[in-house]
Amino acid sequence: MSDCVIYHNPACGTSRNTLALLREKGVEPRVVEYLKAGWTEAQLKTLAARAGVPLRAFLRLRGTRAEGLGLTGEGVSEATLAAAMAKEPILVDRPIVEGPRGVALCRPAERVLDLI
Repeated sequence: MSDCVIYHNPACGTSRNTLALLREKGVEPRVVEYLKAGWTEAQLKTLAARAGVPLRAFLRLRGTRAEGLGLTGEGVSEATLAAAMAKEPILVDRPIVEGPRGVALCRPAERVLDLI
């Protein structure tokens, strides 16, 4: 099993670029197409904690119903965000990468270099 995991959306250019960059560097990650596989609330909270960011940092706004669901306000709890993101995986920004040196949302793709 690879010590690198990319939570990937093949329709996303940044996600494709990040995967290509990993492979260019000789890393063959385990690829998880999260729109198919889904998320658990615990998984999302753990990834955010390992990345050292609030879960809100993983919330995707563009092209989602985040605002309409009331998820963009300052008072929205981590529990509410986690539940919504687990229910609608498109609400999670991408790509998130777990590597030997930590976890990060790899926007821009070059952020992945800090993880391998």
